[in-house]
Amino acid sequence: MKTKALTLSLTLLLLAGYCQSQSISAADKKKLQVKEDSLKTYAMHMVLDSLTAERMKADSMFTRVLVRALQIRNSFYYPFDSVLGISKLYAPDTSFRIFTWNLQFDDYYGRQKGAIQSWTADGSLKLSPLRDFSEFTSAPRDSVRDRSNWIGAVYYNIIRTEFKGRKYYTLFGFDENTAQSSMKWIDVLTFNERNEPVFGGPFFTYDKDSIPKPPAYRYNIEFKKGARILVNYIDDLQMILVDHLVSESDESEHPWTFVPDGDNEGYKWENGKWAHIDKVFTLKLKDGEAPVGDPILDPKGVLNEEKLRQQSEKNKALKPKTKNDQ
Repeated sequence: MKTKALTLSLTLLLLAGYCQSQSISAADKKKLQVKEDSLKTYAMHMVLDSLTAERMKADSMFTRVLVRALQIRNSFYYPFDSVLGISKLYAPDTSFRIFTWNLQFDDYYGRQKGAIQSWTADGSLKLSPLRDFSEFTSAPRDSVRDRSNWIGAVYYNIIRTEFKGRKYYTLFGFDENTAQSSMKWIDVLTFNERNEPVFGGPFFTYDKDSIPKPPAYRYNIEFKKGARILVNYIDDLQMILVDHLVSESDESEHPWTFVPDGDNEGYKWENGKWAHIDKVFTLKLKDGEAPVGDPILDPKGVLNEEKLRQQSEKNKALKPKTKNDQ
């Protein structure tokens, strides 16, 4: 079975490469390669430069060059594989892809940047820039948001679900947060009648809990810096798994002390909602026994570029959906 799966994956990659070569003209591909070289340099300086001002300058230049690159016809098919430190994920049905990255100002303050590039029939650009509004809200879990007040995260996975003919894209993201703690987010993305992105809704329900509580519009978890925390969809279980956390120093008021205790909570897609399961496994598992998925970030939140590329390639269809399919 593993051999067949590997063969299928290689075939899909080859066909995706063929599709790309057929969709982008030689002249445009050369333009994109030049832009990619510049983007690669700016992305490196965004992460590695020791001066905040220089990181900000690199981010500004990166954004400008990225927009110019995406304006090239059929850029949707160009993977930008050599641009490291930037998340580039295609939706499972290839109706869009989402770019996200982090700009760190200092140890205590960072901001996520992002944009959604939608597939278009004529190869023209439809781009929705995302503005991180996290620092301006004290209640990020309680509202529907659009691209102008997005709760920022660097996304490492996208899955698609459906209910009554409507498509829902669940996003899994990482946030550097502060010097002491990191965060992970789960948000549900939909598109309105104007095909504009909409984030969140009363999708995370707790009706089955021993003490029910109102639904949350998105999910987040804060934990000790460097701790390895599972927040992802597990295909084998057909559900989202989340590590249950406890304070390692018995200080429950300080999330930066939170680490996994070996238990897992879960969310299962039921009737258009992610229904909370308080305890997924009846018996407490030993370290290493619980499913961990295929982590795309290391314990410090650094993107594993190869795994990120594989996840995006897995999501790529052989061709985009037509307007009639969306």
